[in-house]
Amino acid sequence: MAERALVTGGAGFVGLHLCRRLLAEGFDVVVVDNLSRHGRDRELDELLPHVQLVDHDLSRGMPASVPGRCSVVFHLAAWVGVDRVTAAPYRVLRDNIASTGAVLDWCTDHTVETVFLSSTSELGDGATELGLAGLPTPETAPFAVRAPHAARASYALSKLVAEALLLHHGGRRVRIGRYYNVYGPRMGYNHVIPQFIARVLDGVDPFPVYGGANTRSFCYVADALEATMRLVRLPQEQPIIANIGDDTAELAMTSLAEKLFEVAGVSPGLDVRRAPAGSPQRRVPDLSNLQMLTGYQPEVSLSEGLATTFRWYAERHREPSTARTTVSEERR
Repeated sequence: MAERALVTGGAGFVGLHLCRRLLAEGFDVVVVDNLSRHGRDRELDELLPHVQLVDHDLSRGMPASVPGRCSVVFHLAAWVGVDRVTAAPYRVLRDNIASTGAVLDWCTDHTVETVFLSSTSELGDGATELGLAGLPTPETAPFAVRAPHAARASYALSKLVAEALLLHHGGRRVRIGRYYNVYGPRMGYNHVIPQFIARVLDGVDPFPVYGGANTRSFCYVADALEATMRLVRLPQEQPIIANIGDDTAELAMTSLAEKLFEVAGVSPGLDVRRAPAGSPQRRVPDLSNLQMLTGYQPEVSLSEGLATTFRWYAERHREPSTARTTVSEERR
C-alpha cells in the first residue's frame, strides 16, 4: 500500500509543486485547502484527478472527511504575502495559529509519524537588521522585531508561535523548514520576481525598482522541495529546524531586474526608488545545518530558474483571469 501524505495548502504555490513531487514518488496525496490563494486554474485542474482535495478552512478545525491514515503531514497552509498580511494582521495571527493547532491535534488523534511545517526567513530578519546575528543568518539567531505591533510583524509572529506549537506538542518527528525567497512558476503576482516579470511583459519603461541596493538570495522551488524531502526522510527522532534556500544566489534588486531584461531581450531604463517599509536590506540563509544533515546543494542556477519562470508567466500573460501588480512597491 502506498504511503499517504497530507498537504495543507496544497493548492498554493509551493504546495502544488510539492503535490506533483509526492505523486511522482508514489504517494497517495490528500490536499486540504480553501482555495483562497489561487482559486481554480489549469494546473490545479490537471492535479485534481490524481489527489483527494478537501475544500476547507483549517482555522475552523480539521474536517472529518480527511482520511486518517497518513504517514506524513506537510503543513503549508497559511496567510502569506506582505500585501495580504498588512491588510489583515488580526486574521493572519488568528488563522495561522489556529490552523496549526488544528493540524497538530488531528495528528495526535491519527498517530501521524512526521510533521513538516513551512516557516519563514522573517524569523531571522530582525536579528540581522539589529546586529544580533551576522550574515548568512543561522537558525539559532534570536527572534527580534523592530516594530512588534506593526501589521507586517503579524506573519513572523504567527510562524514563531506555529514553530513553538510543533516543538512543544510532542509525540512525532518534527521538521521545520524556514524558506528563503522561494520562487518559480505559479507563485502569483504579489512577490518581487513575478512583479518584475509583469513589468517586463507590459513594456514598462522606465522600469521602477524599489530598494535597488537591497539583496535577496533566491531559491528555485524544485531545490526547495529537494531540501524539504531530505529533511522529512531523516531518521532522527529529535525535532529539526533548518533554513531552506540557495546561498549562492544573492543579488541586488537592480541586478535582478537586469537579469530579467537579458532573459526577455529588452533594455528599459531603471527608475530606482525607496525600499518598501519594513523591507530588510539583506537576506541570506546559513545552510550549514541543512547541508550537514542532508548533503543538500542547490542545483538550479538563478539564470535557469528565472528563464523557466519567465517563460511560464509569458505564456499566461494575457489571460483575462490573471490579476497582476505592475507598478506598486514589490514585496519581498
